[in-house]
Amino acid sequence: MKHAVTPLLLAAALLTGCATPYPTPQVELSHTPVVNLPHLPQPAAANGAIYQAAAYRPLFEDHRARLVGDTLTINITERVSASQTSTSELSKSGTLAAGVTALPLVAGNSFGRASAEATSANDNKGKGSNQNTNEFTGAITAIVTGVLPNGHLMISGEKQIGVNRNVDVLRFSGQVDPRSIGQGNAVSSTAVANVRIEQRGRGATADAHAVGWLSRFFLNIAPS
Repeated sequence: MKHAVTPLLLAAALLTGCATPYPTPQVELSHTPVVNLPHLPQPAAANGAIYQAAAYRPLFEDHRARLVGDTLTINITERVSASQTSTSELSKSGTLAAGVTALPLVAGNSFGRASAEATSANDNKGKGSNQNTNEFTGAITAIVTGVLPNGHLMISGEKQIGVNRNVDVLRFSGQVDPRSIGQGNAVSSTAVANVRIEQRGRGATADAHAVGWLSRFFLNIAPS
């Protein structure tokens, strides 16, 4: 009886695995905020003065990010274009002629037709061109994660949007000079140093654009 039940259990397990629905990607809400803020020092004892250096904010200018935990808007306007053209040409020709007129102990008239001629020619031409254009536009609000000794701000931000069983993830990080921050507490991505931008998707749409494991296996064996 045990031998008859075991195949049934295996068949049920296989059917259960095949019937498992496609996992739905979820927006990661448990990691908000995405930036781990450093440990804030204990505030100094109040000395009765109105001016406090640790929390100083100018009264007569727009609010701009300058302290750890502040936010600023990044306007992503990245455009990279590259082109390359190469042309090569090679031409080579040669002629060879040889003959035998006499040998020791052999009559001279025996070599009347002993001659050899050879001609070679080589012509090679090549031409190639390569062009690549990438464009990325958008906006994201980032958090100041650190302040360098020269006053530059280290920023990092992440945005996740889930629509119709698909999740789009946008991550941005870099280094900002406070003098580049414009009105509205915004800065262009072209003014940010050491930019890292990542835009990825999770779900059926992203999986459709991925290369399967079997295709990757054959690409590793014969990439071209």
